[in-house]
Amino acid sequence: MSNRNFFFTSESVAKGHPDKLCDQISDMLLDHILKHDSLARTGIEVMATTNRVVVAGEIKSSYVLENKTVEDLIRDLVKELDYRQEGFHCENLQIENYLHAQSEDISLGLDKNCVNDEGAGDQGMMFGFACKETETYMPAALDWSHKILINLEHLRRIDLKEELGPDAKTQVTLEYENGLPVRASKIVLSTQHHHDFTQENLKSKIIPMIQNTLPKGWTDHTEFLINPTGRFVKGGPDADCGLTGRKIIVDTYGGYAPHGGGAFSGKDPTKVDRSAAYYARYLAKNIVASGLTDKCLVQLSYAIGVAQPVSVYLDFYNQGHVPEEIVLNYILKNLDLSPYGMRTHLNLNCPIYQRTACYGHFGRIAEQNYFSWEQLNLVNDFKKVI
Repeated sequence: MSNRNFFFTSESVAKGHPDKLCDQISDMLLDHILKHDSLARTGIEVMATTNRVVVAGEIKSSYVLENKTVEDLIRDLVKELDYRQEGFHCENLQIENYLHAQSEDISLGLDKNCVNDEGAGDQGMMFGFACKETETYMPAALDWSHKILINLEHLRRIDLKEELGPDAKTQVTLEYENGLPVRASKIVLSTQHHHDFTQENLKSKIIPMIQNTLPKGWTDHTEFLINPTGRFVKGGPDADCGLTGRKIIVDTYGGYAPHGGGAFSGKDPTKVDRSAAYYARYLAKNIVASGLTDKCLVQLSYAIGVAQPVSVYLDFYNQGHVPEEIVLNYILKNLDLSPYGMRTHLNLNCPIYQRTACYGHFGRIAEQNYFSWEQLNLVNDFKKVI
């Protein structure tokens, strides 16, 4: 984004959104397997619809995931999310499990005699991004979208448990002046509600919550669109089929930066779709925090079965204080960008992934103790480049 005046929009979705439910199930099962086998490989996909959850995908692990365990974990999560409606109830769910062993052909490219030569689990390109728009080094529209829904969930749990359902989404349009966000132009929020909870009551609760979430003065002239269809009683997988990996823009940078196309949830860290995207964010955030630039994009790309990236790209958006080539050379000489190098440096073989499955994988200050890719422990190293 250049130093001009414009409007930019990003969205986020709640923990109870059907697609996010599926992401959470995928990552919950991944975490459960990693607790028993930290070197397990998984690709777990989930579909959720009316009173039915279907799990499929591939696993390579010394741990045997029993069908009853899968069912119990899913029912517990659905109950935790407060889904007890007629069309999607934790006790009435039919759960189908089609998980099976990973293809031996894929294992050939990953199983090396030396772990340092461990190949990437697939081809692809992954992006990392950081900027100075927010304290989280994230694009502002997405950052505030996440925070609105975090506060909505708190409001629902504490004050409106009977009035609001778990399904919700929001969209924030910010106005930029000279390339920086200055106010909210429009905010859309749709939330599932009890049929007796009126639009007037809903707005009286939701709008003050949003105003208290955003910076002071940003919502003085905002147009609020709260449940603009007028009714959102039937929600969740009963109203809208959910799938793992369908909210990749919500998960990353809200459309403010490129996306390579690969989803995260259900994938173990040998999958560069996940580990390389996390590492690219780690690099971008540390580069910006070190003062080398105000905005940074990192691209890493890989070939299946090959350890080192086929390309590494940096873009400082003409805001860098040193040339990209100098920083790139430092990265290539001093950091291990292989799948093994990235996942060991960031300690990614831990059961941390269910935490990532809602409100974005990046910029989560409250989760920094778990999200190693958000740590700023390369800042001093990058400062030496200047």
